[in-house]
This record gives sequence, structure tokens and C-alpha cells, in this order.
Amino acid sequence: MTQARLRDLGITIGNYPTGTYNAITDVPGVLVGHETIISDEGRTARTGVTTIVPREGAIWSDHAFAGYFSFNGCGEMTGLPWVAESGLIHTPIAITNTNSVGVVRDALCAYPLEIASSFEVPPSIASSWSGSLPVVGETWDGWLNDIEAFHVTREHTFRALKAARTGAVAEGNVGGGTGMICHEFKGGIGTSSRIIKYAHANYTVGVLVQANYGSRNLLSIGGVPVGRELDFSQIASPWIEPPKGGSIIVVVATDAPLIPVQCQRLARRATVGLARVGGVGSNGSGDIFIAFATGNHLPVGSQTPIDLQMLPHDHMDPIIEAVAEATEESILNALTAADTMVGYKGRTVYGLPLDEVTRVMRKYRPTSI
Repeated sequence: MTQARLRDLGITIGNYPTGTYNAITDVPGVLVGHETIISDEGRTARTGVTTIVPREGAIWSDHAFAGYFSFNGCGEMTGLPWVAESGLIHTPIAITNTNSVGVVRDALCAYPLEIASSFEVPPSIASSWSGSLPVVGETWDGWLNDIEAFHVTREHTFRALKAARTGAVAEGNVGGGTGMICHEFKGGIGTSSRIIKYAHANYTVGVLVQANYGSRNLLSIGGVPVGRELDFSQIASPWIEPPKGGSIIVVVATDAPLIPVQCQRLARRATVGLARVGGVGSNGSGDIFIAFATGNHLPVGSQTPIDLQMLPHDHMDPIIEAVAEATEESILNALTAADTMVGYKGRTVYGLPLDEVTRVMRKYRPTSI
């Protein structure tokens, strides 16, 4: 069976409906761009960068409330002290490999000087962006990628930003997820969304993950212990000497009118979705999650008080549940979409065998698939 999304296999996760694309891009104004680097000329490249761009790019001049949570901190996400201090993001978010965080962060700092005129931003404000504090996360792809070659450049990041689009999102072996491994199968980028209906309005919750963590025996799909059923004699482990831990970056987006502390609450709930699939936050894992909300507008340079809206805390439960569902499905989409890859030093990481997954799911749930 060719690689697919989870729902293409007849497997449905959660209770809430998805958006049109079942992707973070279902949140109005959120764009995603990838730059994938695969090469065997010279030093082996299996890497890239993924960008999440709020407000169709106007995030530079119209900021968004945000909050984050570090489930386990053996990883990096830049810009978090300012997120904690101000409760907002003011740039796109990017995800790449561990050794490329610096160059991607610097590229995000430089990029707005090229596009300032597109949003009629005064030069005095545009110049201040040279000191911006962008959010860039990472996971380690050094098993399949020659990570010490530092393949990702400023230009790769610019291309990922310029490629950012709405609509369907490429998953698996793309962008920052190109060389990633999840539950001892090929991992990478995955995404999902949920629609929450209130009496006064409908809101969308979208999640995108870069999944690079986990043991096979812990992999669970809809509560079914799929990983324990997929014997290593059938599908070999990628590891010669297993590394300690692994990592996952989760980006949560919503158009609900939330304030920073509520965004922080959503970021924490990504942990629930991760746990459902089998993530435990191992000692060597960088499990760092960020959530942002575009339901309030925060224009740069405002000289007067800004009117804000806030969803009452008592009404947060549906959105909290949606984050858990969309995180769970995003991880599983990363697994089902990723293909077998041969990379650095001839190492092979096998894609999740979807025919076997279907067989196992039918064994445990014969009437639901």
C-alpha cells in the first residue's frame, strides 16, 4: 500500500469534525511552506525547513497572542523568553534540524526587510525588525542526514517563507521533517485540524508537528497497540545503536479570541495528544510546544489602547479537547505519509507498513475499519 493520510485507511481519530483540508491551514490566514533538501552529491543531505506563517504574512505588522510549554527540554526553540514576557509572536514560526536553528533564526530576522513594503509598514518600524526574536524549533535528523554539513542556508529559509500557501499541506518526508524518525519508523511533518461550534461563532484549531521521537513498542493508534504488533523481524529497526530519546515540535494555531494564558493552556494540551500515540517525554527528548491565536489583532506601533476579546475560561474545554485530537492525528499523519528513506552512510529507515497497520486495526476493531 502506498503511503497515505490516516483517514485514507478508514481510521478516524477523535470526536470533532475536521476542516476542509484537515490541516493547520484550515485556520484562516495560516500558511505553510516547505523547503526540502535531498542530495547525494558530496555530503548527504536529508533535511530542510518548514515555515508556519500567520495572518497571510501580515504577522510582521499585526502580531498574535501566544504561549508555549516545554514537556521535556532537551531541545531548542528560540524566542521563547519574549513569548513568555510579552505573550505574543511577531514573526512566522520555523522548524528545522538541530544544527540549523541559528541560520534559520537569522534568516527570519532578515526576511521582513525584503517584504516590509508589501504591508505598508513605516521604515522606522521595519528597521526595528533587524532585532526581532523569531520562534524557530528543531529536532535532530543526524541519522539520515549528514547534519555536520550544515546544509540549510538563509536562502532555503527564504524559499520556504515565499512558498507558504493555504490549502493541503505536504506531509512526511518534507521540509524540516525530511530526515526525521518517529517510533522507529520514518517520521516527519504531519498536520490536522478541528472545527469547534459555539452558539456565537465557529472556531478552527489546527496543529502541525515535526515528529522525531519514540519507541516502536509504545506506538498506539486509536488505543490499539500497533507498535507491539509490528515485529522487528518484519520491519527492521533503523538503529544500530539507538540514540537516547528523540524530539517533537508541536505548533498549535486557532482563530479563537484567546489571550496569552489561554494559548499557554492549549500548548500544554498537546502533551495529551502526544501521550495517546505513545510519547512519554524521555530524558533526551526535546518536546516543545507553542500555540498562537489570531482572534485578536495587535497592530504594530499602536498609540492607543487595543480592544481585545477573550473566550471565557469556562468555554475552553472544546478547544482543549480539539488540540489533543488534532495533535494525535497530526503525529499519525506524519507516520502514515512518510516513505522509506535511505540516507547518510546508507542507513535505511522504513515507512510505517500501512497494510500491516490496517490488518492490526481490524484484528482489534473488526467492525470499525
